[in-house]
Amino acid sequence: MRQVACAPAPKRQKCDHWTPCPSDTYAYRLLSGGGKNNYAKICFEDNLLMGGKLGNVARGINIAIVNYVTGNVTATRCFDMYEGDNSGPMTKFIQSAPPKSLLFMVTYDDGSTRLKDDAKNTIEALGSKEIRNMKFRSSWVFLAAKGFELPSQIQREKINHSDTKNNRYSGWPAEIQIEGCIPKESS
Repeated sequence: MRQVACAPAPKRQKCDHWTPCPSDTYAYRLLSGGGKNNYAKICFEDNLLMGGKLGNVARGINIAIVNYVTGNVTATRCFDMYEGDNSGPMTKFIQSAPPKSLLFMVTYDDGSTRLKDDAKNTIEALGSKEIRNMKFRSSWVFLAAKGFELPSQIQREKINHSDTKNNRYSGWPAEIQIEGCIPKESS
């Protein structure tokens, strides 16, 4: 009997990328929630910053702030946009991010019902093109830079709307993601 050569198992990359990021970049992956039990996730440099396993994501808009220079997480918070008045506190949280910060935003369940113009304006000022298009249970992910510009080729935002004919889950759209490599600050 002839032996068949097997290919080696692929090496696991940071944040589960298919290919490795160069050493002078940060790896990231943003994944919105999808369905009742598929929680949103934010991964940065192979560290899960927010996710169901950590128990720190919730309905609404979930945000992680990372210091661009050091790569250290400075804050994570969830803002329920279905109940309560959390648009103002979310706006303050975003505005409190110091210059040279990366902001990662992902939705789980509903991120739009109580999203007010102050928050939309703040997120739009960071470069969002879709924040005003969010609808009930839209899946949305967004990467922003505060105090510096990201290279134009980096995918920064994606949205998927709930559509009863095309929902992956009953009443819920499929999760969406963006991933990539962010160049580190040159010395």
